Amino acid sequence: MEKKNISRRSFLKMFGAGTVATAAAVAGCKPGNKAGEEAADEYKNQVEPPKDKMTFRTNPRTGDKVSLLGYGMMRLPTKPDNDQEFDQEMINREVDYALEHGLNYFDTSPVYCMGQSERCTGIALSRHPRNSYFVATKLSNFNHDYWTREKSIEMYRNSMKELQVDYIDYYLLHAVGGGMEEFNGRYVDNGIMDFLMKEREAGRIRNLGFSFHGQQEVFDEMLSRQDEYHWDFVQIELNYLDWDYANEINKGNVDASYLYDELHKRGIPAVIMEPLLGGRLVKLPQYLMTELKQRDPEHSVASWAFRYAGTPEGVLTVLSGMTYMEHLKDNLLSYSPLKPLTDEEMEYLHGDIAKKIVGLENIPCNDCKYCMPCPYGIDIPAIFVHYNKCKNEGMLPMDAGSEDYRRNRRRYLISLDRAVPRERQPDHCIQCGQCEPHCPQKIHIPRELAKLDKMIEELKQQSDI
Repeated sequence: MEKKNISRRSFLKMFGAGTVATAAAVAGCKPGNKAGEEAADEYKNQVEPPKDKMTFRTNPRTGDKVSLLGYGMMRLPTKPDNDQEFDQEMINREVDYALEHGLNYFDTSPVYCMGQSERCTGIALSRHPRNSYFVATKLSNFNHDYWTREKSIEMYRNSMKELQVDYIDYYLLHAVGGGMEEFNGRYVDNGIMDFLMKEREAGRIRNLGFSFHGQQEVFDEMLSRQDEYHWDFVQIELNYLDWDYANEINKGNVDASYLYDELHKRGIPAVIMEPLLGGRLVKLPQYLMTELKQRDPEHSVASWAFRYAGTPEGVLTVLSGMTYMEHLKDNLLSYSPLKPLTDEEMEYLHGDIAKKIVGLENIPCNDCKYCMPCPYGIDIPAIFVHYNKCKNEGMLPMDAGSEDYRRNRRRYLISLDRAVPRERQPDHCIQCGQCEPHCPQKIHIPRELAKLDKMIEELKQQSDI
């Protein structure tokens, strides 16, 4: 961590190639230039957000005035000519623009962006007065080697060094939910919870909380320890699809309505992640996008999801990973100021749009890339995203007797080769299962890859492609 530019090999060795930590770090923050061009094209008629209209929420425990939009520093821009190198100049520009427009909450982690997110964030924020922003980071001690007291404390102190701060505003235990045995191993048996609470008493941590992915019984147990740990906030996944359908989409996931209600009745502020479900609530079938645009022609499809996530009382801030300036501006428009959804609009999203999305029966992949890197080189998220996109756009070759079957078969296979190199496609999966435990959505990844491999092989056998 002392080196300015940590190598991918060193990073994998440090955190463990099979852990969720490396998954988030290796996969995050590497958007292609094509994606940047698409973003610019999509928002070419975008208006400038106002500088003095940001909606703020008050942290009831500290009195912090926190911007309702928070900046997720997991998908930072890379240089146009080298997607392996982060564009610090652009990061600085985007952070400056965010602060100018009232956004003051920045969320990062030691494992984001190949381990460089904290450093990039620290460089950008240190150019501004310390009292002008709140910074959140995490104890991302996923690798069993980092369960020791010494290694965990080393990670915590290194975060302060990288962020160039002497206190952290919001500190999280990262991705709690895998089981109480894991929680106790990472934080209790090694004395780390006692250490962190003493750091909070000393003022070096101003708010202590956790981010949740996993089992309901773990969430309930964590909240049952409120008298012991005094959680200042909790980070949960909340959006209009997960509100009632998280468990229906994937058995074992916890509906956002339950998570939010349990926090709200205890007065614990909620920080929201995945308001767009990794982009799934933007990349909707065309007919759903048209329906949303007809109801609100002035705003983007994404704004529906952001307004939804920001409307509930008790939400402190809503995080968004914003790679491009166009994304930042659009999200600022949603919260400058927030126009809360009406009861009728909430019911429309719950009862109409969400039901239709569930009916699509897509693979519930959020493109979080926690399953990566695959030891056999398979690009799992890209395969699932491509399948969902084709299904949403009606391009799947489903019925061999239909008029467009041959055309759709050809389009699917050609577009798959363009989206995913052949050596990274499903036929290379050996069903090792290493990816599955790291999926927050609890997708049976090897099973889904096997199904797609079978489908692809059948399509190839029927075609000269």
